[in-house]
This record gives sequence, C-alpha cells and structure tokens, in this order.
Amino acid sequence: MYRVKIIPEGQLTKVRQIVNAFVKDIDTNKLKGGAKLPSINEFARDNRVGRDTIEKAYKELKRRGYVTSFRSLGYFVRENDKSKLRVLLLFNKLSSFKKIIYYSFLDELGKEAKVDLQVHHYSPKLLKEILESSMGKYDHYVMMPHFFVGADIDECVRICKMVPSHELVLLDRNLPQLGPGYNAVYQDFKQDVYEALLSLDSLTSRYENVVLVFPEEIHHPKEIIEGIESFSKEKGMNFYLSGAVGSEDVRKQTVYIVIEEEDLAKLIKKIHGSGLVLGQDVGVISFNETTLKELLDIAVITTDFNRMGRTAAQLVLGNEPRQVKNPFEVILRGSL
Repeated sequence: MYRVKIIPEGQLTKVRQIVNAFVKDIDTNKLKGGAKLPSINEFARDNRVGRDTIEKAYKELKRRGYVTSFRSLGYFVRENDKSKLRVLLLFNKLSSFKKIIYYSFLDELGKEAKVDLQVHHYSPKLLKEILESSMGKYDHYVMMPHFFVGADIDECVRICKMVPSHELVLLDRNLPQLGPGYNAVYQDFKQDVYEALLSLDSLTSRYENVVLVFPEEIHHPKEIIEGIESFSKEKGMNFYLSGAVGSEDVRKQTVYIVIEEEDLAKLIKKIHGSGLVLGQDVGVISFNETTLKELLDIAVITTDFNRMGRTAAQLVLGNEPRQVKNPFEVILRGSL
C-alpha cells in the first residue's frame, strides 16, 4: 500500500502533491528503478482520491521521465543510467544558429551525457515553470537567459538562481548578478560589435550614416544598439535606428547593419531597384553567417556558434566554474 499525505486545501494541487511525493521517493531511491507503481484504482482507493487526479499525476510523472508505462501492465519507475550526466538544454528560441550550437554541444559531450531540449520563448514565466518541473531531474542546466523586451531583470536573475550555481551553465549571454560559482560561455554584445566595426573602419569611413535595422519584437539584446551607437558617435557618423526595412528610399553614403535575414532580403532588393551600387554608394553588414550571405557576397559579423556549443559541453564536463567569452569574428565581403 502506497500512501501520500494530501492536504485538501493546500497551496499545491492534489496532482502536484502526488507528483512531488513520488519524485522525492524516486530521487532518494526509496522507489527503485523497475518498481511497479500502484494501479490507478489501487491508489485512488488507498488515498481516497479521484481516479482522474491519479491519472493526471501519473501522466505528469511519465512526461518528466520518472516513470514509464506498458499496456496492460501499468506504470513503472524508469531505470536511469547513472553513469551518464543528465543535462537540460534551454534555448530562448529555435533557429539555424541554435541548431549549430545544439549539434556541436552533443558532439563534444559524446556518450558522456543524455541531453533533453526545451524552449522558453523569451518568457521568464515559462522558464520558471520548466525549471520547477525539472528540478532534481538533471545534473546540469544549460540555459540561454534571453528574455522579452521589458522583462524584469531582477526577476529573471531570481529565476536563474533556482538552479544551484554548480549545476548552471549560461549560454550566449552572461548574468554577473548571479554571483560566483556558475559556468558561462557568452557574447559581450556591446563590446563585440563595437570592436568588429572598428576593425572595418578603413571601409566604413567612406560612409556618412549608419542605419541599424533592429526589429524590437525579435527581442535581440539592446547592447547591440549601444555598441553600434558608440562606434558611430566616435567616428562622427549619423546613427539611425529602424524597426524594419520600410518604404523609404535607400540612403546614399549609408552603411546598413541588419540582424534578420528577411530584412536583409528586402534591403538588397531595394538597393538593386535604387540604381545605387552595393559596396560603393551603400554598404551592408549582416549578423551571423549563412551560406546565402556567402553567395550574395554580404559582409558578416558573427560569434562562433560551433565553438560556443563545444565550450558549453566542456564546462559541463569540467570541475571548476568558469565564465568564457566566446570568439567573435568579421567576415569581409564585397557589400562594404
């Protein structure tokens, strides 16, 4: 007989109380791998709880990887391979660049770890829910702390602190507010883009204006704006911030810096229709390398996503906490 102390008017739902009870017993090895859970009918009878409640709790335990089920046999505690590290990888969104990070991360880990992937879509609330349902299930939590524009940074830090520092690896962005003891492989967005533009000074000096196409709804780091604005001010260039490639004419003697590929395609189309010469009358710099940009001869500033994934894996496998700045590079092409 398996009994759970259920508080009818407690802060947690009955489903959550049942799930937490099983998680605790599984994590402490009171319920060992392969052990059979009581049937739904047995649990409902012994604990005086509705069958629907038990069924929801068992499904949640299965979703979180604590139990498995077999038709006509019931639910069983999942056997875990303790020789492998369990890693939860938390992206802010899915993209071709995240794919590079993901596969380089897996390749560097090899057979040392089992990796699950989830996406929080820039939402602190969703990240908190994911962490609450995952605590104790993983040895390491590798997360991208990018959040929507206007998110409370203090709240975001508190959410990240839900993870013990020795289990945390920040990816792509650093949060020094977390204090000591955590791992990170990150971009310094403001300094990286500033130094990249400085390295292109001999080419950008022919232009009078800098236009950054920066769609706010995509939630890119604001430090990118600060870095480009600092460079423009230092070089005496006029700086303009645009939310999208709109209907206005392309400006002569202007270098455009574009984040999104859709905006890049629209901009190139407008340049071709303007009679201006790309790389002479107008310049274009894009963020993050793709095969298409190589074919179109577009200059690119980018971090090394492959290196980022591999470094994150090395931090997972390492013993000492480190914060590592990821390499940033310039790919010079004819669009300047």
